[in-house]
Amino acid sequence: MTREQYEQLKTTIDEHMDRYYNQDAPTISDFEYDRLMQELKNAEKENPEWITPDSPSQKIGGTAKREAGMKVAHRVPMLSIEDVFTKEDVTAWVDKVRKIHPDAVFSVETKIDGLSVTLRYTGEAGKLQLTLGETRGDGHTGEDVTANIRMIPDVPQEVALPYDDMELRGEVYMSHEDFERFNRQQEEAGKKIAANPRNLAAGTLRQLDSRIVRERGLRMFVFNVQRGPGELMNSHDRALQMLAAAGVPVVHHIPCRNAQEILDAIDAIGEMRGDLPYDIDGAVVKLDQIAFRDDFPAGSKYSAGMIAYKYPPEERPVVMEEIEPTVGRTGKIAFIGHVVDAETGKPARLAGTNVSNVTLHNRDYMREMKVGIGGVYKILKSGDIIPKLTGVVKEPEALYEPPRFCPVCGEALEDDGETADIFCVNPSCPAQLSRTISYFTGRSCMDIAGLGETLVDALVQDGYLKNYADIYELYRYRDEMIEKGIIGKEKNTDKLLAAIEASKQNDPERLLAGLGIRGVGRATAGELIRHFRSIRAIENAGEEELLAVPDIGGTIAREIREFFEHEDNRRLIDAFEAAGVNMEAEEHEQVSDVFAGKTFVITGTLPTMSRNEAKEWIESRGGKVTGSVSKKTDYLVAGEAAGSKLTKAQSLGISVIDEETLQKMQ
Repeated sequence: MTREQYEQLKTTIDEHMDRYYNQDAPTISDFEYDRLMQELKNAEKENPEWITPDSPSQKIGGTAKREAGMKVAHRVPMLSIEDVFTKEDVTAWVDKVRKIHPDAVFSVETKIDGLSVTLRYTGEAGKLQLTLGETRGDGHTGEDVTANIRMIPDVPQEVALPYDDMELRGEVYMSHEDFERFNRQQEEAGKKIAANPRNLAAGTLRQLDSRIVRERGLRMFVFNVQRGPGELMNSHDRALQMLAAAGVPVVHHIPCRNAQEILDAIDAIGEMRGDLPYDIDGAVVKLDQIAFRDDFPAGSKYSAGMIAYKYPPEERPVVMEEIEPTVGRTGKIAFIGHVVDAETGKPARLAGTNVSNVTLHNRDYMREMKVGIGGVYKILKSGDIIPKLTGVVKEPEALYEPPRFCPVCGEALEDDGETADIFCVNPSCPAQLSRTISYFTGRSCMDIAGLGETLVDALVQDGYLKNYADIYELYRYRDEMIEKGIIGKEKNTDKLLAAIEASKQNDPERLLAGLGIRGVGRATAGELIRHFRSIRAIENAGEEELLAVPDIGGTIAREIREFFEHEDNRRLIDAFEAAGVNMEAEEHEQVSDVFAGKTFVITGTLPTMSRNEAKEWIESRGGKVTGSVSKKTDYLVAGEAAGSKLTKAQSLGISVIDEETLQKMQ
């Protein structure tokens, strides 16, 4: 590995650490992340002079957030646990421990996949009272989430132990049952579903409203005593037994005396993980004698005297029984493979779930994987990732040929020309209608509160919505919809109709973004509106005029022209105008050009300005405001509770300013 490749790998891992620890939105599996980290460690082992304090191998991934509470310094650092991936690594670690402490004994326990917290208890009237709950953050500073921790029924408010002080570390998690209940409720309300229990648990614990924590059903296991009296700091196993007897929920743990018992315990936990009502992502091996642990430091990032064995991802052979083409919101054709276990003929059992569908992406992917009906493939599922094919066991008699016509509306499909994707370009395709209208009404576009996907589906099925503009005709059917109970009673129906009416006054960039033109999201729509000032002007602009807009390339310019040249879309724009939907940007006085050529991003809550006000203030002085931080960003305007955008700006060396500094720059 070259130094340049090493630096790029560090950047990649940093981005994934931020998404996992700070955004609660990982884009790769734990297995893939572990492989990247192992690759980094191998490079540093061969080139120790490359290691710097900011390397992902030397730091804990999180940063202290401020959504739920104030920052708090940990009395005992909340460090990570060093991962190992083979049984040989486990045995080698045990042998190392035994060379120094021949009488060492161990504990093997489930590694709960959740959010790490510390609980502080203070003695009062012969009992310990909960006084503070804190998240891990960066390992040295976390956030105070005491109010939310008190909403978790597993967390005892008092513990019947006659000590003055005790500090416990545990893992807050969400059960599969509560996770599935939450996603059902989200689907029924037309809202976004959560990706996995760990992300949902982490986001829930940081909520400002503690009632949400109670409603979502978070749970917790204690897995370590961080501080306490001598009898809790001698034997780890004995401490967990005492806590359990006092009503504290403790992690499942197995006492072990030697390497073979440890390996047997790891296997036992591995066999039961598919039947647990919660997710685990490994097995932790700890020295039982707590005093021995400091003799085995693992660096500034990892807790001493323990390792975490990560189970290999599970694989199963499956038979491809059916390939289903589906139509997405933008008309892109995606493919789902319906599979059964090659040995049982039933859904494949992987990582505790039944798997019967796999994502087949696009034509190139299917050709590469030799996908066809009757073929046998290996599938992999690590943690919560979507199952994917990892290899061909037996090739099919014939490779799958994608359809030439839309499977829903029958229109001829079009080739993207630049990628392996194919599209249905019929804007009235029924398969796209509910999704496109839901996108149109969503927060990033017209932001019509209450008009989510479930309600949109009902209105489409009942024939009230055949296109976007029909939303603004719903008021004509008020009494009829109340009688049918589609939206609800009078109050809910009138509330929705009022939200629809109010949306007519939105900035035209929201309308443009909601039309579903490929490549035209909010940021691009904003650039177009700033340049042309109205939807009609964009509709009538030629390709050359469109190319004069910053960040508009040939592909997007052609997509815009093709959209507005379609007769159905022109009728749609006419209908919006007839309904009174705003299609022209307000004229804002150009105060100066002091920010000409400068790009800003706004994050967090500013003291006196809303984000829209700050955006208008910057644009009236010639600046440009975008939604995401990149190397092209000149300034990040950060307010209270600035999140991952602040972290990324700092990592890129971008100037971070507050509202007061911004106003002084005019």
